[in-house]
Formats: sequence, C-alpha cells, structure tokens
Amino acid sequence: METRHGPGPDAGPGPGPGPGPDPGPVRVVVVDDEELVRMALRLVIDGEPDLTVVAEAADGNAALAVVDAQRPDVVLMDVRMPGRDGLDTTRELLARPAPPRVLMLTTFDSDDLVLGALSAGALGFVLKDTPPARILDAVRTVADGNPVLSPAATARVIAAATGPDSSHTRERSRESARQRLSVLTERERETARAIADGLGNPQIAERLRITVATVKAHTGSLFAKLEVENRVQIALLVRDAES
Repeated sequence: METRHGPGPDAGPGPGPGPGPDPGPVRVVVVDDEELVRMALRLVIDGEPDLTVVAEAADGNAALAVVDAQRPDVVLMDVRMPGRDGLDTTRELLARPAPPRVLMLTTFDSDDLVLGALSAGALGFVLKDTPPARILDAVRTVADGNPVLSPAATARVIAAATGPDSSHTRERSRESARQRLSVLTERERETARAIADGLGNPQIAERLRITVATVKAHTGSLFAKLEVENRVQIALLVRDAES
C-alpha cells in the first residue's frame, strides 16, 4: 500500500500499456464516540477525490466489526471512548491478518496517550484541533505506510525519551534495542536509519542508491526480524539504540 493515488478523473488512458488499474480512493473508517465529530470528519474526508469514508463506529467493538466488513486502508481512531478504548482496539486490529493502518485522533495530548498509541502500533497521532488540511495529509501519509506525528506529539515523545528521570529506563531500552538491531544486515541497518530520519521509500532509495522495490524488500525484512508492525516502531528502536 505504498502508493494510493491514481491519475485524476480527466486523465486519458495514454499511449501503451498504462501502470495498471487505478486503485481508487483511500478507504477510511472513522471511529469516535461523538457523532458530531464523526460527521465533521466524514464531511472533510469525503470532500477529497482521493479519500472516502466507508463506515463509522462509535466504540471499539463496533470498530472491529466494521473493519472486518469493510476492509479499510486507514482507521481514524479516537483514543478515549466508552467501553473498549482506542488503544485496546488498535492492538486487537493490528493482531489480525492484513490489518489497516491506524491514525489516532484525540483532544488529549498527555505523554501516556502519545506513547501508548505508538506502542499499540498506531502509525500516527494527531490532535483534534489540528487543521483539517493537515489531518487529510496525515491520512494520506499513513495510507502510504509512513509515520506521522503532530508537532505537539513529537515533542512529548522526545521529552519522555530524554527526561531527567528516565536515565535508567533509557539504558535498559538502549541495550534491548541494540540487541534486536544486531540481527540486521548492514543494508537493513541503513534502511532502518533512514526510516528513523523520517524518509519515505523514494528518499531512502535515493540515499542508498537502490530501487524503491529493494527498499520495500528491506523494510519487509525489518518488520519480520524486529517483530514490529510499522515504521514508527522501527524508528523508535533506532532512537533507543542511539540514546
């Protein structure tokens, strides 16, 4: 799911055998316990030609059901909901075969929520007061398999990793991360480093002077060897190893 966007509606077929069928818009499920929030997000997302909301859910259990039925590309998931919350729902979703990408969306920005979302396997985290255009960009970024954090969320992750009371925890995390990374080949290490630098596949290919297909192959090996679900977790491992 690295490239989601096809040619615009006015684009002709062009000469020769084209790149294949248009994959269509990114399919999104919106999960939030507030109906007005769901309506607003649907209105914003459905206004984009490359995005579409295929279902909504008001709680975690309903989200699991609609994801099974709709097989979306991205789930826009509220963190705090009655009953099964967004973190637990995300863990359950990502434990299933061929899971969607998850983008957490909430009004809360506490350290525990940010780190909890990432440890649950979410690929991104944005606040509900983020401008609509940036939320749309975040959905597209996550759909392409790339991590995204709001500036506020990024600051909290950094603060949690470098705070004065976390030196002992950092030492243990560093040793654990280095042990896990030790199984990688040199090229896989370079790919992991580039992911931690926030580069997408085309930029990694350019940096390492390899093809995008090779980058994808290395990334798949990273997922398997490091036993992670997404690129955010790869980046966090690299950061831990270097802390």
